[in-house]
Amino acid sequence: MNILRAGTLGVLLAISCAASADAPRPTDAQVKQAMIEESISRTPGNCPCPYHAASNGSRCGGRSSYSRPGGNAPLCFPSDITDEMVNSYRSRMR
Repeated sequence: MNILRAGTLGVLLAISCAASADAPRPTDAQVKQAMIEESISRTPGNCPCPYHAASNGSRCGGRSSYSRPGGNAPLCFPSDITDEMVNSYRSRMR
């Protein structure tokens, strides 16, 4: 999980730097990836998303927080994120 958080920090830093006048604006795909990584890093346990591996090495699948009703609902896929969410995230990162 520490590697994921370090990766998230790098993506967030890149987005923050991209907000400067000289840097290009991050793509929607880059923003969505940052949002997914941030959401996953805030979700407890080994199985936030169906594609993660459980502690025994098996795929989380239906045991993931994403797949279970109620409780935590991490963002796991780009399709989970609306254009409005992307715009809101960009506004917060300015």
